[in-house]
Amino acid sequence: MLSNNTKPVSTVSSSVSLNSNSIRWRLVDRLRANLLALLRVVTFAVMGMIGCMVNVVFGAMYTSGNESSTEGLLYPIESETREMKKLDGMWNFVRSESNNPSQGIREKWYTDDLARFRKTIQMPVPSSYNDVTEDAGLRDHVGTVWYDRKFFVPRAWSKGDDRVFLRFGSVHYSTIVWINGVQVMTHEFGHLPFEADVTNALKYGAENRITVLCDNVLLQVTVPQGKVDNQAIDNGVELVQSYTFDFFNYAGIHRSVVLYTVPRVYIRDVVIHTSYEGDEGRVDYQVTTSTNETDHLLLKVKLYDRNGTLVSKDESEAKLQGTVVVPQVQLWWPYLMHPEPGYLYTMEITLGKAQSNDAPTDEKEEDTVLDVYRLKVGIRTLEWNNSSFLINGKPIYFRGFGRHEDSDIRGKGLDLALLTKDFNLLKWVGANAYRTSHYPYSEESMQFADEHGIMIIDECPSVDTENFSQILLEKHKSSIEQLIHRDRNHPSVVMWSIANEPRTGKMVATPYFEAVAQYTKKLDPTRPITAAIAVNVNDDVAAQYLDIVSFNRYNAWYANSGKLNMITNRVIEEAEAWNKKHNKPVLMSEYGADTQEGLHTLPAYIWSEDYQTRVFSQHFKAFDALRKQNFFIGEFVWNFADFKTAQTYTRVGGNKKGIFTRNRQPKAAAYLLRQRYHALGELGKSHRPDDLFLYTAPENSQLSQEKTEL
Repeated sequence: MLSNNTKPVSTVSSSVSLNSNSIRWRLVDRLRANLLALLRVVTFAVMGMIGCMVNVVFGAMYTSGNESSTEGLLYPIESETREMKKLDGMWNFVRSESNNPSQGIREKWYTDDLARFRKTIQMPVPSSYNDVTEDAGLRDHVGTVWYDRKFFVPRAWSKGDDRVFLRFGSVHYSTIVWINGVQVMTHEFGHLPFEADVTNALKYGAENRITVLCDNVLLQVTVPQGKVDNQAIDNGVELVQSYTFDFFNYAGIHRSVVLYTVPRVYIRDVVIHTSYEGDEGRVDYQVTTSTNETDHLLLKVKLYDRNGTLVSKDESEAKLQGTVVVPQVQLWWPYLMHPEPGYLYTMEITLGKAQSNDAPTDEKEEDTVLDVYRLKVGIRTLEWNNSSFLINGKPIYFRGFGRHEDSDIRGKGLDLALLTKDFNLLKWVGANAYRTSHYPYSEESMQFADEHGIMIIDECPSVDTENFSQILLEKHKSSIEQLIHRDRNHPSVVMWSIANEPRTGKMVATPYFEAVAQYTKKLDPTRPITAAIAVNVNDDVAAQYLDIVSFNRYNAWYANSGKLNMITNRVIEEAEAWNKKHNKPVLMSEYGADTQEGLHTLPAYIWSEDYQTRVFSQHFKAFDALRKQNFFIGEFVWNFADFKTAQTYTRVGGNKKGIFTRNRQPKAAAYLLRQRYHALGELGKSHRPDDLFLYTAPENSQLSQEKTEL
């Protein structure tokens, strides 16, 4: 536990500190001062020198062994021994002055209500802050923002030895958190959770204040990468953030903020691995507790089926690991591969005191219970070789999408209604998979995928990676470690993606991605790794380290625009080239065309709904030809729905490659894709929707019979 005069430490390792943030913000302040031009040159010269020095010192080598390690961070739940209090809702919000981002740190805004320092506005949490107001300055803000709110902690939480944790599902990006003026944690990455023990920072039975500082600046040593620059405007200069990735750089507190209690000795972490043989399933488990003294601890594990019936149990003393054997096991299957896809058991883990010989005979079982935690478990196996990918011993063909966490007004903020709609649409269209392009999605979305039988290619936030350096490598690996730690128990996660469209035509990328791939496989050897590659097959240096080769290509869009007769053969030839070079399974992770909803042209013309459907159809021909060669394992449309991007003349209101509009209404291509995906479903015609093909006329055989009768 942490005393009031001790700096609490987050359970997620982070290279961000108050000191390092202050240094960067002071640099940004100076960039905006009178010596802007000179300091701009110096800043980027220094960054260039750092990269150069790394390459000179390490050459084709990168060091390893100093990787961070995440502890705890189980998804918060209520149980017999745990309580929760959500801090979602309306928070007070202040945007720092664009030319003075570190002012709040210097003036110690975290020591009192923000309203005492600046005029505040109301801001919903969770949500991105960018699109909530009518202020273009806030939408495009570069730098720091502040949040705070008041809350009460029940007096009952102070009784006994319970600990209280504060947990954030995601904040973009660098974050510092204070409770009652005391710094309790820092974190750098967006899209991933972080937490800290705040037991001694809280006032029980009284009002508390939480203050959050969020910085959205991206640099060449952050994940993802970006650049900042000062540019002249009509009345001075302003800081401009640039990045190469093609989605809007939303920021803010994007997912839920939760206070939760745990007992003094509690279940800190759970790792499971599943398998089966015949009708018998196995769930291997390993539990970590808050104490290293486990000799007198007893673990009881029970497994309940979908109906709540106890199907198996196991006990373990001291080592806190074992196996639950499941008779007549119900396996976890992807959507349209089994009549009951996404079958989940509930694992109940009870940590207690082991009974000693001198224990009172009248001691009740509940008196020995220390902690109870429950999680969903899907039992399935994964295998892969140089030509195929298998679940439960059966080959899989991926029918999926690239997606984004994006919607109007709320940006990347968690929205369970939207999440429910998206999964309904995924099943409506017949998809069985998607990639979390280009960052980890919410924990709730992973739970939805488990429940619905949707396979996930889980991608870390490394997008358009370039300017490789030792510093970047360490952060890249840290983001992967935190992602795997969070999602390793999800049956829906079938593959790790270590990057999207990295600049793998550069020779320096060879040792970099060798290190990233080896580290990822070390963390989790039970799943294959991939990366969405956009460089030419002959230039790429990263695919040699992957298990599955994924490639992005936009024939008849970015290349040969408008040429529908330049798609099929090019897709076939490129997929064959990847397979020939690496002798590995291949999937197409992105293809598509921007489409303005409601625009129709005959003959098909670029940007029209007609053109998008024709682009899809030409790709389908290629995919079916490739499937016959027994190495091509999947197709992923870009994108599921339209999404917001940075302002540019190539984007009309954002990226329009979705088969659904941003408010989730179908374009013409959605119906075409739905017919294909359901036709490819492993369950066959008997499970196809009744409205897949609308009635137009009797079939030829029926029509001939009617003519004969006449």
